[in-house]
Amino acid sequence: VQLQASGGGLVQPGGSLRLSCVASGSIFRINTMAWYRHPDGKPRELVAEITKEGRTNYVNSVKGRFTIARDDAKNAVYLQMNSLEPEDTALYYCAADIRHSDFVGGSYWGQGTLVTVSS
Repeated sequence: VQLQASGGGLVQPGGSLRLSCVASGSIFRINTMAWYRHPDGKPRELVAEITKEGRTNYVNSVKGRFTIARDDAKNAVYLQMNSLEPEDTALYYCAADIRHSDFVGGSYWGQGTLVTVSS
């Protein structure tokens, strides 16, 4: 299984970016999908997650600005980021709990995509 993330880049404060992550390979079912970020010199943190049922959870600092969504037909998860702040600058990773069968599976991570918010 591979998770391919894309969509990072340089944006001015107040701007928007949309991150995408597509899973491929031996996939029977994808449970929770999530975005994490790792700012330089700080610990990695969970940004947002979405269950297979569509329930979402966000870190407080992005509530009202970021929206996570998924498209199960495409095995994809997205992160719409609006009103970006310099503090959002980080390497963003997607992650997913992927089942290969009812009883076999694991957690998988994509490569990071860099988001830089700067004027």
